[in-house]
Amino acid sequence: MKLKKQIITKLIIPCAGFGTRFLPATKAVPKPLLPVLGKPTIQWVVEEAIASGIKEIIFVIMKGHEAIIDHFSYNPKLYAHLKKFNKLERLGNIEDLRKKVKFNFIYQKHFYGTAYPVLDAEQCIGNKPFAVVWSDEIDAPLKGGWSKHVPRLNQMLKAFKKYQNPVIAAYPTDNEGTKKYGIIEGNEVEKNVWQVKKYFEKPGPKKTYSRLTARGCYILTPDIFAIMKKLSRKLKHDQEFYLTDAILALSKQRPVYAKLISNKLYDTGNVLSWLKANVELGLRDKEIGKELRSYLNIKT
Repeated sequence: MKLKKQIITKLIIPCAGFGTRFLPATKAVPKPLLPVLGKPTIQWVVEEAIASGIKEIIFVIMKGHEAIIDHFSYNPKLYAHLKKFNKLERLGNIEDLRKKVKFNFIYQKHFYGTAYPVLDAEQCIGNKPFAVVWSDEIDAPLKGGWSKHVPRLNQMLKAFKKYQNPVIAAYPTDNEGTKKYGIIEGNEVEKNVWQVKKYFEKPGPKKTYSRLTARGCYILTPDIFAIMKKLSRKLKHDQEFYLTDAILALSKQRPVYAKLISNKLYDTGNVLSWLKANVELGLRDKEIGKELRSYLNIKT
């Protein structure tokens, strides 16, 4: 008898952290709220999730970053003010987002590493597979909006539907990328899909032959929580705990796949990459693109 295929409905977005690369701007403003074309990076992620069919989003935040909750909450005074002056369009689609997906906010209990926010969200996940997307790497639709664009997360969900096992978003990289990101080694099982054999955190070009990098989007199964708890007990106080290590351990127990994503990924994790994202997406924007192109003296 065929087992019923599981469907992903929940997404974890880790949002805690001091955003030290953007200080002093992030002293009072959470980094996920820094804008790309006037829209917070975290909202780009939320829109991608909704376009991919996600029904519940768990934001893992830290104390003092309640502005993230405020951003996705109804503000009656602002709404009334904008309505009075016929400027409701300035809110964009923020009100519609709240109607399409359930928002859940929890506080991160542990710090130092990418695994802890996922582990802290276990209470909201239960015994079902789930997605994880970082808040500072965004997929943006081309002309025509999400209806004309297959989101990165949607591509991941299709891979999970077929294999019913964890899936990592993969992108091609160069020697420099091996120093900045997790690197995947594995066997290609079909075009643009690999079964993961090794998964390194920033190994450098001399320690791996692969130039396939894992970036901030994952489909995981609930058995990873037991693995994370076991691994965390072996760590020293204040030692970083990477999600990479937990996924590698999971791959010893069940198949883990890497799906090559066809979309361009916009990294906003540091000032330079954030500026590049604003410029590149600004050039594509129907309202400011032409003027920005002229200002930058770009002729094509």
